Amino acid sequence: MHYRILGRTGLKVSLLSLGSGGARLMGQEQGLTQNDQDKLVRRSLELGVNLFDTSPVYGHSEEILGHALKDVPRDQYILTSKCHLRKDDEPVTDVQSIYDDVETSLRRLRTDCIDIMLFHGMMPDEAYGEVVERLYPALEQLRMDGKIRYIGFSEPYAIDAGHEAALMGLRNDPNLWDVIMLKYGILNQVAATEALSLSLKHDVGIMNMAAVRVKLPDPALLEELIASWKARGEIPEDSLPVQNPLGWLVNGDVDSVISAGYKFAADHPAIATVLTGTATISHLEQNARALDHPALPESDKNRLIELFSHIVEYA
Repeated sequence: MHYRILGRTGLKVSLLSLGSGGARLMGQEQGLTQNDQDKLVRRSLELGVNLFDTSPVYGHSEEILGHALKDVPRDQYILTSKCHLRKDDEPVTDVQSIYDDVETSLRRLRTDCIDIMLFHGMMPDEAYGEVVERLYPALEQLRMDGKIRYIGFSEPYAIDAGHEAALMGLRNDPNLWDVIMLKYGILNQVAATEALSLSLKHDVGIMNMAAVRVKLPDPALLEELIASWKARGEIPEDSLPVQNPLGWLVNGDVDSVISAGYKFAADHPAIATVLTGTATISHLEQNARALDHPALPESDKNRLIELFSHIVEYA
């Protein structure tokens, strides 16, 4: 396992980290037992994974992680959880809600300190200003109290494909944010235009989420997406084959399009860790192997950048 420094936090994090959200929810949607989930976490640790990401709204993921890690020395892993900015479809304005969220997460995770606390799904425009003015001081107080160590936010990538929230934070208040979680991958490269370079400039740690999710690992959805981009003139009609359009990436130590996705997602120097969400040990192991050598051949990487870097769309 490779390790990188997560920006100004100084935390040495595994290049592959285990997420507990997404479609798998650590196997909650697939009927895994707690014993199965314990084995998944233990195998992650054996592979060198030391960062685990969770949230109060990922089903019972906090409790699952708390149980799986209860006998592991606390200095051997890093925890990331989240405060939610909307409840019952209304913006959170009550500061006490932030304190309550953190206390609940601490209890579920069976720890007295969460390493990184993120505002979940930070929106740009006026919502950003409200969070900074009204809610950020609560996390700062919790940091002074020793209940969290670092502060950041995740972007709502499905509706903020242009990374407007991340750019607002990095342009206006880079001193406030130790970590930002965003989506960067083969089909979502626009973060490299400005956000990732700003994160390097200001030493803000970047956690890469959902880099290999939705369309990239699904052959039918991928073919449909590429066809739509050709139809819209985003990429030339003859640039990629109709079937298996990214199959040319499979060569050498790249054994699948998914493997290529993890390698590309980890290759940018701003990326400290790439989250994977899985319910099976075999998939976990495959994804870890993909990052044994976290880079595509230079010619393949450059071709992907030439094809897709200008496209701003959640994919």
